[in-house]
Order: sequence, then C-alpha cells, then structure tokens
Amino acid sequence: MKLSSTLRAALAALMAFTGLAFSSAARADSGFVTLTIYKAGWIIGGSGGSGVLTFRGRSYALSTGGLDYGLVFGGSKTVLRGRVSNINRPSDVAGVYGAAGAGLAVGRGARAIVLTNQKGAVLELTGHQVGLMANADLSGLAITMR
Repeated sequence: MKLSSTLRAALAALMAFTGLAFSSAARADSGFVTLTIYKAGWIIGGSGGSGVLTFRGRSYALSTGGLDYGLVFGGSKTVLRGRVSNINRPSDVAGVYGAAGAGLAVGRGARAIVLTNQKGAVLELTGHQVGLMANADLSGLAITMR
C-alpha cells in the first residue's frame, strides 16, 4: 500500500516533534537548593529570605518572598534543603510556587514540601522550622535570581 506524500510528510513531522520532546526532557538536569525563609503574620502573612542554588558545579544566589492568606499567626524561621529537578538552566528555578498547607511550630519542628513552578521546576525540600507559628493557609512563594 502506497502512502500519499502528504501523509508521509505528516508522519515524518510527528516523529520529529516526538523526538524533540523526548530529547529536551532527556536534557533536563537537577541541582541542590538551600533556602532560609522568615515568615510572620496575623491573618495575612508575609515571608522573605534568601538561598543558594548549586547547579552544574556553580552557585547562584536566590531571593524569596511571598504572601500567605488564611489562618496565619506568629513568626518563624525555616531552613530548607533539597533537590530541584527538571531544569535546563539556573534561571528555570526562578518563578512562582503555590501551596496550600497547615502547620504548627512551637519551638522547633520538622518541615517537608514539594513545589512546582510554571516552568516545570520541581523543588523537593526538607528542613526545620523554629518559632511560634500556626497556619492553615494558601501561600505563594516567589524565587528570583540575584
């Protein structure tokens, strides 16, 4: 059975597109992130801090900031460390990460979170939180390169 030239061209384009999609996903890399975030609030809260991305043997300074809305009371310092995956360049870690969560920290407590930004970067972080903080809120965290 002979395929028409239009159908052959469409199949060739589809195979090329599929190959491109898989090759760009195969090139995605991972790095290591450390973030220190200070958070305070009463109903509406805010957070800010800094961090470091280590990617392909180089370090990049990061800044964080965000807003929380819901039940937010108190203040805390959170230090998170972990992996960032699905990035092709350091700037892929920059973006807005959203989360809904609840927690209570009196003194020192453990913390773990997985976040994704609009570029597909995935942060898998664990660490500790120190302070007096009770929250059941929606929060957004923006990470920028410095």
